[in-house]
Amino acid sequence: MNILVCIKQIPDMESRFKIDAAGTWYDQADLAWRMNEYDEFAVEQAVQLKEQLGDADLTVLSIGPDRTKEMIKKALAMGADRGVQVADDHSHLHDPHTIASLIATFARQHQFDLIFAGMQSQDRGSAQVGVLVAEMLGIPSLTTLVEFSYTDGTISAKRELEGGARALVSCTAPALVTCQLGLNTPRYPTLPNIMKAKKKELLTIPVGDLNPADPQQKTISMAFPEKRGSGLILEGDASELAERLMRILKEKTTVLV
Repeated sequence: MNILVCIKQIPDMESRFKIDAAGTWYDQADLAWRMNEYDEFAVEQAVQLKEQLGDADLTVLSIGPDRTKEMIKKALAMGADRGVQVADDHSHLHDPHTIASLIATFARQHQFDLIFAGMQSQDRGSAQVGVLVAEMLGIPSLTTLVEFSYTDGTISAKRELEGGARALVSCTAPALVTCQLGLNTPRYPTLPNIMKAKKKELLTIPVGDLNPADPQQKTISMAFPEKRGSGLILEGDASELAERLMRILKEKTTVLV
């Protein structure tokens, strides 16, 4: 089986973010970088499947600048066979459609049986790239998975729905799945595996070689949410609360005039 995992490098979410000079994205200076959390679940599930099958070949792909190579090496230390960096210093400016087109072009060239991706990236949060890749490749997609199994070419899984409900779904490979929190517990790379990862293949492909599609949307501006005033909690009997609430609304707001 030929497996692909799509991963993205993002800033640590505990970072102090600033909007860049163009006003369309965050300033990338002085940030700590890591693998997108949902993508870690994707890598772990792919490695588990490789271990289950025994003869699977596992590639991890990331689009971004040179610093993404360090994150790819983590995926290699977790158990992937090779890494591919699509070199692009401006990947953060691309919309989901353009990113998906790059992945789909690469995947089409290598005929993958199964593609894993995170449910969404923690910085952009569109949750569109995975399903767009599947659409471009003409294969089924199963999204927001919290359980996964594979037997004789059939994927059986549970999807997390809104409100905590879960749906049982299945399809046959080739297919694409996106991974949600709770699917598994990503392994921590051991020192021996980190050393082995240094000897594994890590290819770099110029972004232009994959003919990225034109964007379908553009970020015009970006801003932090406006600060809101503190809330007020009222306690007591219902009749007294109603009177107090009316008085507060009249004195502090223009809701009642």
